[in-house]
Amino acid sequence: MEVAWGKHRILIDCGMFQGSRSLERCNHDPFDFRPEAIDAVILTHAHIDHSGLLPRLAAEGLKAPIFTTSPTMDLIGYMLADSARLQEQDAAHRNNRKDRADEPKVEPLYTMADAEAALALVEPVELGDWFEPAPGFRARLWNAGHILGSASVELEVGGVTTLFSGDLGPTPKTFQLAPDGPSDIDYVVCESTYGDRDREDVTIAERQALLEQEIRDAMSRGGNLVIPVFAVERTQELLFDIASLMNSGRLPERQVFIDSPLATRATSVFAKHDHELAAMGEGEVFRLPAFHYVENSLESMRLNTTSGAIILAASGMCEGGRIRHHLVHNLARQDSTILFVGYQAVGTLGRIIRDGAERVRISGRDIAVRARIRAIDSYSAHADRSDLLAWIGKRTPIKGTLFLDHGEEPAIAALKAASEKLVAVADVRAPALGERYSLVPNGPAKRLSTGDPVRQRCVSRDWQNDYADFTVHLKRNLQRISDEAARRHALEQMRKVLDDYDHFREERRHRAEETPSQRRRR
Repeated sequence: MEVAWGKHRILIDCGMFQGSRSLERCNHDPFDFRPEAIDAVILTHAHIDHSGLLPRLAAEGLKAPIFTTSPTMDLIGYMLADSARLQEQDAAHRNNRKDRADEPKVEPLYTMADAEAALALVEPVELGDWFEPAPGFRARLWNAGHILGSASVELEVGGVTTLFSGDLGPTPKTFQLAPDGPSDIDYVVCESTYGDRDREDVTIAERQALLEQEIRDAMSRGGNLVIPVFAVERTQELLFDIASLMNSGRLPERQVFIDSPLATRATSVFAKHDHELAAMGEGEVFRLPAFHYVENSLESMRLNTTSGAIILAASGMCEGGRIRHHLVHNLARQDSTILFVGYQAVGTLGRIIRDGAERVRISGRDIAVRARIRAIDSYSAHADRSDLLAWIGKRTPIKGTLFLDHGEEPAIAALKAASEKLVAVADVRAPALGERYSLVPNGPAKRLSTGDPVRQRCVSRDWQNDYADFTVHLKRNLQRISDEAARRHALEQMRKVLDDYDHFREERRHRAEETPSQRRRR
């Protein structure tokens, strides 16, 4: 998010679009600003949807400092390097595909060198300390309670105070204290991830009891318990709970594989900052003998033949990483269990599986879903509807506008309605992607430009999800047609639809190129 005052500009976060393939393509779009003209970046936390485009920003000319907390600085040292490695590997994989041999080479979104350039710009600041990110700007960070090092950003510029929530954590949270912030603010920008739902209030002890039951049920079936995890915070919370259950004797020691090099490195950061964590319990947490941190890909592949293990693997939404080959080898097994413990965005493989798909397509393979699909929602790192409303209420009076962002459309709409009804806020907006506003003291925001409708349409299930669903069921649907001639007729009809569309598109192109006299003759 860009904030401008006179000739000076700063960014609050610079993250990657994550979700459907169409949405992720937005990461390649030109920036709406000149990177070399940015005076500073303030980073709320390490998650890639907030930090992931910093290397591209550096590659395109950013020379300004990136301010953030010390734990976030430590985490992004691993996370941006990992993201760059994945960008390079993905580009190389696509360029080596035989079906793309006649297509132009794909360039990675950014490289390891770009990540290193961005990391060289990072400067740590302490929570609560005022600093000047750029001439005319004053800022300070508040605990956001989301993940290790997460912060909200209070900004003073031009006589206007604005608070950017970043991502807010729920209550209670294993390692983080409740989110905090100032009151009597002109403008507040608040996340809305769970703005349309309340989760049942669950204590850490109750959550551990839920996990204990899921582990017992999964192990009694004889297969594996596969848990898609986010490398930062979710992995460490699960390890804390599993360690607590094993240390107390409630669960027997059983092999737990942490199959994510990034999660392993993030866990080392948690261990480094354990004095800043709210609760660590008694006994060893991250280094139990039962915990096996899987580093290389050969070790990971060997897990494909195992049974009776607990496997934590990234990525949390199943869109990449080692979790995908674990799903390939476990989704079709009736004795295995897939346990979701995190948010699954629309259009992601994780969301499709959790929503009850009977078949999915992973890395070119059609997989029947026969495994038991389970979920524990109390692990979320995001505040729910009541938590968000309580946080907003503590920021009042909000003299200008409350902006709601960072959520799917139903969540934002629900939180907007609840905020207008339950919180003393006069003006609530749900801006579209790309909208710009003028912020003035003691008054509502004034919209300067509308959003980008193309990007807005991408924030949903896209055609590639529908294509995958169509293809995984195509063969079975054709086999249901008993007559071979009728089968061929069905295939011919499908081809005709595509051919007719190509003809229509070509005809429309020719008409667009016609001169006015040619149109009159026609």
